[in-house]
Amino acid sequence: MDASCDLEVDVNGEETFFIHEKIISSYCGKIRKLFAKSKGPTKNLKVIFNDFPGGPESFELVSRFCYNKGKIVINPYTSPRLFRAAHYMEMNEKVSGSHNLLEKTEKSLEEIKFWSWIELLSALKYVAISSKILQKCLDSLVARLIFAELSLSCPSISSPESSALRLSTDSKSTESGQTRFLRSTWWFEDLVNVLTPDLVKPLVKSIIFHNFDHGVTSRFLVYYHKSRFITASPEEKREITETVIDSLCLLDQNSNSNSNSVSCKNLFGILRVSSNLNISKISKNNLERMIGSRLDQATLDDLLVPSPHGSNYLYDVNLVLQLLKYFLAGKGGGGGGCLAGKSGGEVAVCDMKKVARLIDLYVAEVAPDPRLKPYKFLALLKILPECSRDSYDEMYHAINIYLQVHMGLSDEEKTNICASLNYEKLSSEICNHVMQNEKFPSKITKLALKAQQVNLENLFLDIDIQKRFALPPCETETKDGRHGQVVLYAKQVVPHGGKMDIVNENEKMRAHLEGMQWRVIELEKVCKKMQTQMTKILKSRLSRQNSAKSLPRLCS
Repeated sequence: MDASCDLEVDVNGEETFFIHEKIISSYCGKIRKLFAKSKGPTKNLKVIFNDFPGGPESFELVSRFCYNKGKIVINPYTSPRLFRAAHYMEMNEKVSGSHNLLEKTEKSLEEIKFWSWIELLSALKYVAISSKILQKCLDSLVARLIFAELSLSCPSISSPESSALRLSTDSKSTESGQTRFLRSTWWFEDLVNVLTPDLVKPLVKSIIFHNFDHGVTSRFLVYYHKSRFITASPEEKREITETVIDSLCLLDQNSNSNSNSVSCKNLFGILRVSSNLNISKISKNNLERMIGSRLDQATLDDLLVPSPHGSNYLYDVNLVLQLLKYFLAGKGGGGGGCLAGKSGGEVAVCDMKKVARLIDLYVAEVAPDPRLKPYKFLALLKILPECSRDSYDEMYHAINIYLQVHMGLSDEEKTNICASLNYEKLSSEICNHVMQNEKFPSKITKLALKAQQVNLENLFLDIDIQKRFALPPCETETKDGRHGQVVLYAKQVVPHGGKMDIVNENEKMRAHLEGMQWRVIELEKVCKKMQTQMTKILKSRLSRQNSAKSLPRLCS
């Protein structure tokens, strides 16, 4: 250390510099002001900077500028550091006259649009989030990404800048510049290494403004999350996760309504790792809303999210209910009604049916959980509108499992759960099973019987109507090899008067229903034979009359 160095400077607790106070003060307004107020001795002075931008490396550049009488080489690698340091140290014209470091760096930054890809990456390491050069740097980065995308889709596009970009992207492997350039994700690793979480969102805003590919951008955000998450501290993980969620939300809000730029599977992946990070409520709601809006793309494995730490049930049913609410709100079905009359209703109902099939599978998975409360189970059963299901058979199986596991339910709880079924949308086989299911309340079995009677009457009515349009009576082969005419009448299987006492003769009712079920099976066999005969007869007539009439439907 030079004995004449009278100033000790501690830079962010990382490194200490011994310099001449007079030389530094002649260029740095901040140092000059500090000692102008000092009334103590001028020897053995010490200054501590806890927030010096760029750290010791940037302070060393400033020191060189001062000791070289205002002369220093400013290039894309040093100008971002020098700009921030000069601003911090107040190295402006009022102090240094013609040797104005702040002015020199500002002029250098005006050429940022001509910088190479590597020079831009270097600059991002040192620009501040509040710096006015940040936006210029990000815009220039995005411009290069857009050009790369255009070159990928149209190889004939060429310019000196594209050649420089190809060379600059080949900085970390032996892979050729051309090969790496052609990959749509060639820039992922570069930006992951230089972008701090507070720079991610500004980058995404620039990407949206310049209309760069949102699908590629969302994949980058997921890649960024996975890459930075591995070695991060718990607090850093929370910050990274919130940043990625908010950035994906920006993309989602600014994407075309038909765009699928954000993957449902990737969103579920982020949701799983964020469950124990205590992320902000806004970020949590944003993530759930995005998942809910594309729930028709989810799988059963996606939905089977373990319950939060400290909960006493197996899967996070509250989460699924919340996702369903967001899904219904996005499809215009928040009121629980059918959507066919709404704009895009057919698409909405189609998506609704996909989700209903998924939820039926999910309900069957959570039903065996002995800690799942009846009101939560019932909420899952009733949250989707009736138009979302063509059949309630799967829901019945789930309810049957739940009742078998939860033996201690009250009659009211059982009735509420069983009443969530639409018995008119149950198959004949399931209706018969309901009638024999002792776990179902007696009043519910009456609903099943009534629905079954209606279905049978409709079946017979359908057969009777179609018989009127039949051509000559179709024949069936008897046991002795002869053929006879088939004549069907609904009254043969419908009780006289169409009524029976279902209050006092419950056992007879069940036996009668079993008989009806057997007759339906026999009728279905006959119908198939009739349909085969009718097909042959109608084809013959069509060939004679050259008619395009279609075969009437005989059996549903």
